[in-house]
Amino acid sequence: MSKQEGVIKFHLDFTPAPPLPAADIAEINYWRALLYQYKLIGQDPARYGGYGYGNLSIRVAPFKVPPPLRAFIISGSQTGELLELDSQHYAIVSECYPAENRIVAHGPIRPSSESLTHGAVYAFDPAIRAVLHVHSPEIWRAATQLNIPITDENVPYGTPAMAAEVARLYVNTDMAQRRIFSMGGHEDGIVAFAETAKKAGDLLLATLAAAQAL
Repeated sequence: MSKQEGVIKFHLDFTPAPPLPAADIAEINYWRALLYQYKLIGQDPARYGGYGYGNLSIRVAPFKVPPPLRAFIISGSQTGELLELDSQHYAIVSECYPAENRIVAHGPIRPSSESLTHGAVYAFDPAIRAVLHVHSPEIWRAATQLNIPITDENVPYGTPAMAAEVARLYVNTDMAQRRIFSMGGHEDGIVAFAETAKKAGDLLLATLAAAQAL
């Protein structure tokens, strides 16, 4: 595993701003707490060089806008170690340009290092409103058996190449229907997406149960 786990690789145009209202993060924070309990998000000195892992995002209005302007709330960079998050730990990505390796964001904290991948997923379909990126050794190792689309193992996370690889899977596999994919070159990385955080979260937990049953 690369020691660069959790490190922002894209160009970030970041503006410090006040925390979001608590109501705006209630849904995403509920799922963050639940996935933390399942150890799908967190921080462990024995894993990934000790860096935090996992991040979540949800779309914010306006929804009917061009893909680069599909804004979303996302958990902040290196918040995995925290048992609970609050408004101080989320940022808004207001613009995302995967091909340019560029993110525009604001908030009390810098956005997750996986923001580029989240933006790439939202670009597929305006109906997608939640993206959950977790780390699950069980799902990751069973991805082929579970018929989960897998990104090229030579493509690193948080890069334009990963965004392009995710787009390839969306077009050339059944990822659009399955709403989940495995990051072949990002140890244990799994991403689920859906119209709501609940649908994406339920899909992740069901997939985890299926992997554990193998």
